[in-house]
Amino acid sequence: MGGRERISLNSLVEQGAAPGRSQGGRDARLDAQTRRHMSVRAVVLGLMLLLALLFLLGNTPSRAEGTDRQQMKGLAEQVQEIKSDVLEIAAELGRLEEKLLYPSNTQVAVFVALAPQDPSRVDAVRVQIDGQLVAHYIYSFKELDALRRGGVQRLYVGNLPTGEHKIDVQVDGKAHGGADFSHTGQFTFSKGVEPKLVGLTLAGPDSGRAPVELGNW
Repeated sequence: MGGRERISLNSLVEQGAAPGRSQGGRDARLDAQTRRHMSVRAVVLGLMLLLALLFLLGNTPSRAEGTDRQQMKGLAEQVQEIKSDVLEIAAELGRLEEKLLYPSNTQVAVFVALAPQDPSRVDAVRVQIDGQLVAHYIYSFKELDALRRGGVQRLYVGNLPTGEHKIDVQVDGKAHGGADFSHTGQFTFSKGVEPKLVGLTLAGPDSGRAPVELGNW
């Protein structure tokens, strides 16, 4: 993606479209995937509860007479270290959860960027893959400003089987003069055994470019 800065703007939209030779095989894989997902979620929840307890412990003043302040300071430092460790573990579990939910051989991710120096304002984007709505996002002022400064949004991540797929994109916004615009684009892309990164560059009518451009990132 070159020198672009990646930004996180939205929650992931999950889709269980893993390939399989039979419906029964797909159901079994989806059930196993769901169980792994629930297990990881349970571990993350437990760690976050532990973090909350440690936070309360580290911020509750002791009223006992003759408390050794040095010992309390040492305890507070230990609590802070444990907090840091728990946060690192939670982040690692989040990455593991994504790998379990979206294996590399079926993973597809859609990224969005804005055309440089485009005076138009993009308000919302809708994406369908193979006729199924996978993302509908409305941008805030701060998010739009980040995209204008070269940021890249991961709009969607999910699973697709290998082969050819169709992607439909609709962009709504306002032109530089204040007029509303709504443009669509239709493309096809090929999904191989490696993770697929689909890049969408959005542009308004004042940019002199196509409203939607598809690229492989």
